[in-house]
Amino acid sequence: MTTYNLASLLEDSAAKFPERTAIVFGDTRLSYPAVNAVANQVANLLVASGVEPGDKVALMCPNLPYFTIIYFGILKAGAVAVPLNVLLKGREVAYHLEDSDAKVLFAFEGTPDLAIGVEANAGVLATPSCEHLFVITADPAGPSPIEGRTTFGHAVGSQPMTFDTVATDEDDTAVILYTSGTTGRPKGAELRHRNVRDNTRLGTPLFGANADTPDTYLCVLPLFHTFGQTVIQNGAFLYGGTVVMLPRFDAQQALALMLREKVTFFGGVPTMYWGLLGALDGSVDVEALRSNLRVAVAGGAALPVEVHREVAKRLGVTILEGYGLSETSPVASFSTLGTEPKVGSIGVPVPGVEMTLIEPGSWEQVEWTDDAIGEIAIKGHNIMKGYYKRPEATEEAISPDGWFRTGDLGKRDAEGWYYIVDRAKDMIIRGGFNVYPRELEEVLLTHPAISLAAVIGVPHESHGEEVKAHVILKPGASATAEEIIAWSKDQMAAYKYPRIVAIVDSLPMTATGKILKRELS
Repeated sequence: MTTYNLASLLEDSAAKFPERTAIVFGDTRLSYPAVNAVANQVANLLVASGVEPGDKVALMCPNLPYFTIIYFGILKAGAVAVPLNVLLKGREVAYHLEDSDAKVLFAFEGTPDLAIGVEANAGVLATPSCEHLFVITADPAGPSPIEGRTTFGHAVGSQPMTFDTVATDEDDTAVILYTSGTTGRPKGAELRHRNVRDNTRLGTPLFGANADTPDTYLCVLPLFHTFGQTVIQNGAFLYGGTVVMLPRFDAQQALALMLREKVTFFGGVPTMYWGLLGALDGSVDVEALRSNLRVAVAGGAALPVEVHREVAKRLGVTILEGYGLSETSPVASFSTLGTEPKVGSIGVPVPGVEMTLIEPGSWEQVEWTDDAIGEIAIKGHNIMKGYYKRPEATEEAISPDGWFRTGDLGKRDAEGWYYIVDRAKDMIIRGGFNVYPRELEEVLLTHPAISLAAVIGVPHESHGEEVKAHVILKPGASATAEEIIAWSKDQMAAYKYPRIVAIVDSLPMTATGKILKRELS
């Protein structure tokens, strides 16, 4: 047994750098010892609530200091953190809580536009095994907005600020991240403490990160997603850096924060870079941005050549593109700092990781040529333990000798750089969020007027892709496209529901009855 708890990312920096600022949010500045002390209170609260090592604790919170504090508090208690998307509806929350066996849920109260607390409460009410809901409020001393639920502030206020972190094995599960395959409901990828630790340590070889001259990271990527959680939050904490939080991406706000806090590290999806370029008007001190910004990284979708060119020209930094999945902790390949990137490439395998191309449907490697295409497979320290409670899915995804099949088709050039040529079958990437058509189709089929549905992605100028549903109505039923869109908005998370609905008489199919989505537009 090799003892290691991911909470040491916070604890080590609190001990080594007590004077450094860990988190900036608005006018709030929290030191590493302050974050560590409240995380200790969270751990004590969990123990007092009956949480034992290995139990699952869910967290539903946007980019606020509470996310980081609770995340590390969960780990300190030896429990498993289960971050949930804040856009989930009550029905979806219930599914994730039940599937993960979560005993506790911490949820932000939300805003007038996003009722996170209400949806979280609905999910807990439908999940008897989830014993506690603690509501995070903007005013820690204020009353709970959810009747009968205790606020986070009141719950932790009386807890001690010291805690002996539970010793966990490095192979124990630290985090469960939910990801949908293209053939079913969301699955929980179990990441070990060492998976996340070793992925976080890539900051040095990839980005030149070091604790002597720590970076200041703008955190606009959602912390409940693997990119923001590992590369930004954990990456900053490993090196004693500062995380500047922005709950919702707004280009002008992002630029203002980058200037005010002298941000040196920016990570985003392509639509964010597109937004930043559009907001660079005469009022922005571009020279100051250029002098501060050291690293810019991107993932989630391919960056257009023009965005690469404009960011280099106007901000003086070359965007480094990478590739990975929740199942790979996430980073698997990257273009590295100081190396001229190949636009359109996802880079080369990161240290400690191997990549290859295999025949779809088998583990046989593809014989390499310049234009050989195969399914990308990955092996290394970053591969998940497996899908929680899904041994069959795990066996299908991970070979006996440790290769993980991604479902993405790619090719490799003579210098070992990889390129994605097609995504996992049917998956839509909308504004950096993965949207899985089958999940949406199953929900659409619960509409009383719909008999059949096919969901696809269509090109969109700023989001990359938009969600479009083709539906056939039941005989004698009536519904307009607008009505179906409004109904979908109530049933699905905001990034998922179809903004475009086409009511059709038939759908193209194969002889076996399979819908030919490639013929839809």
